[in-house]
Amino acid sequence: MTRLVDAGQTAVVLRRRVRAWLVVFIIGLVVSGLTAFPLETEVRVGLDVLRAWRAEQWAPGLVEWFARVEEGLTVTNDAYPFLAYGTDWLAFAHLVIAVAFWGPLRDPVRNVWVVDFGLIACAGVIPLALICAPIREIPWGWTLIDMSFGVFGAIPLLLVRRMIGRLAVLETPGPA
Repeated sequence: MTRLVDAGQTAVVLRRRVRAWLVVFIIGLVVSGLTAFPLETEVRVGLDVLRAWRAEQWAPGLVEWFARVEEGLTVTNDAYPFLAYGTDWLAFAHLVIAVAFWGPLRDPVRNVWVVDFGLIACAGVIPLALICAPIREIPWGWTLIDMSFGVFGAIPLLLVRRMIGRLAVLETPGPA
């Protein structure tokens, strides 16, 4: 009887941990999605902050990159505002993927496939950045930052995947 109670308590604790890590991941997706909408404003503010901190003195390459991105966004948005629609879809995709994680939030064992899907997507970030960034003339440092999203996104999902495996074992009824 004690073992069953311990297993039940362990399952409750594991479910709470799974949910907590999934909430962290979902928040990350939502924030990433929402910040993809106002790119021109965000880059302009970022450039203003860098200049206020006199970053030209200690990170001139970063300031140059932000200035180039700001110019590119401004010129493109002024002349071809419809191109930003692609970024709107990127933002929307992040929000939709975040919604998909509602399944494992509710029933982690049954919806573990969503976590696997997320891990595959995180792994895909690295080759995408390595292939597309040079084609798009993205600086190497920025490419590393982009790849870090895949790495840091995978960390909570790997923890969740492991906990769901343990949870599945605890919730599988034994022989009668």
